[in-house]
Amino acid sequence: MTTRGPAGYEADQRRDDLSAYARYLSAMDASMRQKVALTAAHLLCEGRVADMGMGSGQGSAALAQLYPRLEVIGVDIDPTVVELARRAHLHPNLGFQLGDIATAVFPPESLDGIFDSSVLHHVTSYGGYRHANAADALAAQVEQLSPGGVLVVRDFVDPGPGTVLLDVPADDGDDGRDPRSASTAALLERFAGEFRSLSPEPGFPLERAPREPSGALPAPRPGWRRYRLAHKHAVEFVLRKDYRADWDAEVKEEYTYFSQAQFEALFARLGLRVLSSTPLRNPWIVRNRFAGRFELWDITGARLPHPPTNYLIVGEKVKAGQGVAFRLAPAEGPRQFLRIEHHQDRATGRVFDLAARPHPTLDIVPFFFAGETAYVLARTSYPRPIARACREETPPLDGSGPADYLAEPIAVVQTEFPVGHTVERALERAAGVRPAAIQRMIPGTTYYPSPGGILEEVRSMLVEVEPTFVNAPSENVSGFGTSGRIRAIEARQLLRAAQVGGLPDARLELNVYDLLARFGLPFGPWIGDEIPRMSPGADRPGAAAGGAARGDGAGPIDDDGGVAVVQPTSLAALRARPSRRRFSRVDPSASAGFLEVRRARFEELAADGGVVAARELEYVVPRSLGVLTVSTALLARAPSGEVVLGVDDDDLPAAQSFAGNSGILVAPAWRLPRSVRALAATEAFVRERLLIEYGVRVGAAVELGGAYRPSAGLTPELVQPLAFVVTAAPAPAAAPASAAALPDLAPALDAARRLSWVPLTEIVAGREHLPDGHLRVAALRAAHALGLAVSPPSPAGFT
Repeated sequence: MTTRGPAGYEADQRRDDLSAYARYLSAMDASMRQKVALTAAHLLCEGRVADMGMGSGQGSAALAQLYPRLEVIGVDIDPTVVELARRAHLHPNLGFQLGDIATAVFPPESLDGIFDSSVLHHVTSYGGYRHANAADALAAQVEQLSPGGVLVVRDFVDPGPGTVLLDVPADDGDDGRDPRSASTAALLERFAGEFRSLSPEPGFPLERAPREPSGALPAPRPGWRRYRLAHKHAVEFVLRKDYRADWDAEVKEEYTYFSQAQFEALFARLGLRVLSSTPLRNPWIVRNRFAGRFELWDITGARLPHPPTNYLIVGEKVKAGQGVAFRLAPAEGPRQFLRIEHHQDRATGRVFDLAARPHPTLDIVPFFFAGETAYVLARTSYPRPIARACREETPPLDGSGPADYLAEPIAVVQTEFPVGHTVERALERAAGVRPAAIQRMIPGTTYYPSPGGILEEVRSMLVEVEPTFVNAPSENVSGFGTSGRIRAIEARQLLRAAQVGGLPDARLELNVYDLLARFGLPFGPWIGDEIPRMSPGADRPGAAAGGAARGDGAGPIDDDGGVAVVQPTSLAALRARPSRRRFSRVDPSASAGFLEVRRARFEELAADGGVVAARELEYVVPRSLGVLTVSTALLARAPSGEVVLGVDDDDLPAAQSFAGNSGILVAPAWRLPRSVRALAATEAFVRERLLIEYGVRVGAAVELGGAYRPSAGLTPELVQPLAFVVTAAPAPAAAPASAAALPDLAPALDAARRLSWVPLTEIVAGREHLPDGHLRVAALRAAHALGLAVSPPSPAGFT
């Protein structure tokens, strides 16, 4: 199939094959899987890595087992723990070392990665609750990192100042002080007197609030009590209220010491580029320990979301004087790069605005195989400051902080030169790959990143090269202080990063999916949230949880939220639909001005706050809506039990501009109003739109991996894909009389649009015929999450 490198090298790499990874990962418990997944998602899985405060050493051993190219050193201050770990975990690339994680354990610049998992709050709690201890420890660790090395911190996060109201049950136990039998309310009152028990003055102020409703604030539930306290103390309590067996040890610790903003500012001062800053919500904890177990309100009566169960921040060390962050300033020059086109739908009269850049781009994805593992050469830490724009207007739904430097494909402007010539020149300049090292080129994916508002067609070229584990600076084409580095990264590693919010660039993710699927290679284990009731064997037609399908074909409506059974449509049938052209170009005067082009000066800042470089850039945003988009993967089952995905046969001017016809299959997606700023509000918004526009009812939302940026060089748009299990859907052609027989489906029967239900495996296999970028991301991630097999291609396709 392809050149794999020397035979001895291949034999050395067999431990890193997918089957071994999957077997080992499946044997871990959920918390360890998350720890390992989050670590690996932000490391290159090669080099020398320290697991600080490793405890039993299980996490260190897991990293060493899963990634044999890593040299893993577990560090702990307890000599007994270190000796036990040495005896329990014997691997050639694993070691354990006695050391204080708050001081220098390794020589300066000798590590490629450092991981702190839930350990820094021990440094503060057992150091007099001095929060600066954590900053001192991180400063010492940064000294031990080499330039380009990565620091990953997973811990808890302070919600910031403010007073809140916390409702908790008083009837789920007694009013005594025994943590094993006390009600949640009684436990909270005890906690208020002993939190930070090692302090000379433990505890915090706690006040019982009146039960009567006040303004927008409803009364507490029957049997519950309401308390007024600091937001930080409410979070500290709900994070540990279920750890009653070790209560005396729990109250010694202060989980939270820095807010998210404080973490980000500290990383910048230490010379770290923030690659990811994300609050984490463990789905199991949210479902089993948060939902229905307490309610949190601000003092105005607005319901507050569940607090994060953890927080993750990742920083890349840079050399002194290099940029670590960006700030926006007013532009001085006129707008001159981007243009806005206007297209009118001849059927409805609606005018669409489309933003366009002057030149087409080509994504180049070099790849090679080492043993059973596919690697790609990608540009990492590339400056994309437009992602920072509009954060104050519409902050990300998941609360993630700014990530100004992204991993992405090697992109070039397509000029008059032939594509092959362009690729050769670009690879030699950017990655040092000589034309003689190129083994073959395979035309890759073509798609529209965000066709509802961007006139952009992305083409890619997959380029097989000789194995080269490069890690070198890229030529400076960004106009800022850096253009990142070209690195060889394990392909499935990039997919894992996308699942936990560590790979915001959708182009690189889609190209990796395309590469693996073209060679018939599995995508690897899914480490994001699970999609309930859609795993193989769950809720099959006729099963008790699935309900019975309506005889009139309107689809099932299950009180228990079972999976709807719908009539499938093949992708071939949809592709055979008649072509159509619905749009005409019109003058700007016909447009309502949905989109606007902005121009700003982006200043790259060093750790000391000095300006390293500055450049004016243009970007496009909606005038009245936010820059956040939500896309959906609507999942149901065919009568055969096959998983199907809801697809909308839409008309868009971007499709007509590129393909000549306006018809395009899309995933249902919407730009969010600026008032929608939380996932709960987003879910409610989507439910309403699905019912009104498509007549579809759905179960709970599941985050389908991390949010992504469809075109980071053109717009700050951020897309959050959500998966929904469909519980009720209208028939493809419902008769009006059915509404009287099924009043609970009346809105569905009046819906203006109908979805087609296409087998998910067909969509993945036929992805080249589906240019909507949102549909591709939703379908590929859903198939990955559900473990649906990808059929290998015909060998004739790769000659």
